[in-house]
Amino acid sequence: MRYANIVLGLLMVAFAVVQYNDPDPYIWVPIYLWAGAWAFAAAFATPRLAARSLQGLLALSLLVYAGLVVFYWPRAEGFWHQEVWWNDEEAREGMGAMIAFAVLLCASAVAFTARSRRS
Repeated sequence: MRYANIVLGLLMVAFAVVQYNDPDPYIWVPIYLWAGAWAFAAAFATPRLAARSLQGLLALSLLVYAGLVVFYWPRAEGFWHQEVWWNDEEAREGMGAMIAFAVLLCASAVAFTARSRRS
């Protein structure tokens, strides 16, 4: 899982970098970087993620990102098809929220496993 989280963290950093020409980078850069930070924490600081305070912060992050997925869920039919998301900003934003949430889920799997091993 370490290598998977490194790749996911790098992916989130790349997503943040390409927001330079987005109309609302002040929203999406922090969203992607926060998810990337959790992925890197899961890769390099797994024992620290077993701390109760970090587990609470991670759980709160999961709730917030689940809310982002609901809020940004694309309304376009077949939003996952390239011809739709290529031309529809709302579809791209919704898929970005879904990807960031999936990255947090991967980091959570590592963190909560670390917690159960510690107990």
